[in-house]
Amino acid sequence: MKLVIAEALDLLDEVGLDAVSTRGLAKRLGVEQPSPYWHFRKKEELLGAMAHAAMAPHATAPLPTASDDWREWFLENTRSFRRTLLMHRDGARLHAGSFPGEPDLSRIHHKMAFLVASGVPERDAQVAMMSCNHFTIGSVLEQQAESHRGDGPDPGSGLPVLDPDSAFEDGLALILDGLTHRILRTHR
Repeated sequence: MKLVIAEALDLLDEVGLDAVSTRGLAKRLGVEQPSPYWHFRKKEELLGAMAHAAMAPHATAPLPTASDDWREWFLENTRSFRRTLLMHRDGARLHAGSFPGEPDLSRIHHKMAFLVASGVPERDAQVAMMSCNHFTIGSVLEQQAESHRGDGPDPGSGLPVLDPDSAFEDGLALILDGLTHRILRTHR
C-alpha cells in the first residue's frame, strides 16, 4: 500500500493533479489497470490516501509543550503546514477539502488545548487555526498555480508583484497580530 501511494505522489509531481489517474498509476507500477482498485475502490479514496501521506512531514512535527511560547509555536506550525503543502505539485489542491482522521484529530485537539492553556480563548483559538489553515492553503494554491503557468500579475496592471514567501509571512503576521490584539483586549 505504501508503495502504491508513494508512486501515486511521484505521478502527481510529474503530471499534476488533473492528470493523475488509476490507469497512469497502474502503468507506473507495471500492473494491469484494475490492480489499483484492490487498494482503492475509487479515485477519491486514492486521492484521500495521497493527501494523508503528503501531509506526513507536518503530521509528525513535534507537538507543542507547556514551555513553548504560543506565538512562536503558532508561527512555526503554520510555516510547517505551508512547507509541507509546497513539497508536492498541486499539494494545496490535493489537500483542500480533505478531512483529518485519527491520529490527526488527536494532534489537532492537543494543539487547541495548548493554545487555550496559553491564554487564548477557545473560540479564538479555533477561528485562528481555521483561518491560518485556509490562508495557507489559499496562498500555496495561488503560488503553485502561478508557478505552473509561469506568470504572475502583469507589471503594468498596477497590482503589486509580491514574493510569495514574504507575502505569506506578512499575512501570517497580520493574523497573529490580530489574534494577539484580541486577546489583550479581552483580558483588560
